[in-house]
Amino acid sequence: MPTPVLELRGVTFRREGREILHVVDMTVHAGERWALLGPNGAGKSTILGFCGARTHPTSGTVHVLGHRLGRVDVQELRREIGHVNPRHPLESALTVLELVLTGITGTIETPPRWSPTLEQRERAEELIREVGLSERLLARWPTLSQGERGRALIARALIAEPRLLLLDEPTTGLDLAARERLLETLDDLSVGPAETTSVLVTHHLEELPETTTHALLVSGGAVVASGPVEESVTTETITRAFGYPIGVERVGGRWNARSLRGRRLEGAGVA
Repeated sequence: MPTPVLELRGVTFRREGREILHVVDMTVHAGERWALLGPNGAGKSTILGFCGARTHPTSGTVHVLGHRLGRVDVQELRREIGHVNPRHPLESALTVLELVLTGITGTIETPPRWSPTLEQRERAEELIREVGLSERLLARWPTLSQGERGRALIARALIAEPRLLLLDEPTTGLDLAARERLLETLDDLSVGPAETTSVLVTHHLEELPETTTHALLVSGGAVVASGPVEESVTTETITRAFGYPIGVERVGGRWNARSLRGRRLEGAGVA
């Protein structure tokens, strides 16, 4: 069997004496599209930090793209990982084209004395077209809507042809139409090469792309469910993860959730 893209084994993480994660296992293979689900404070962002080689576990092992954290040059490893963060800390007024090109240099700003090749520029324009921003090619960052920023950041992440794509709550701050446009972008794009794997963090089922294949549910730092999305995202598991009786439906490939009337389910907390 091919080496997993991501593998967490018995991972725990403590900060200032407090245990944030407790014995987390997760195995992600090439081409899979995972969702990390759970309430606020569940530990999703910490797990994503392992996936992006930005956080090391207190105990247990983490392998990213075949390399064990603690035994690899993480700067080199991060060049193979694309990261979409709606809180991108850009402060200057780069154009959409310039922003996407910083995905090649792996920097926030355009490096001094760096210029893209004609091939790199053409590839950036192609990705901008694929995410539906051709008419905003030269629009500057401060003038972009939150939805346009999200799609531009996806193009930025993809230009380096990453083997792993991480999406950290990419629909944060979007209105309904912008959210749907971004999810359509994620579904419609051939997300990089065919073998590109993605991990998306959210706490809203409505924000899962139709192309999601697997899910990891966490609550209170512990795994509630993990595996193929049809098996791991159910009324029972969502109720346990969020500690409240929640009914789950999947219609036309998309999920929705609603409160179940009646008494709070006994044992609905973290197992």
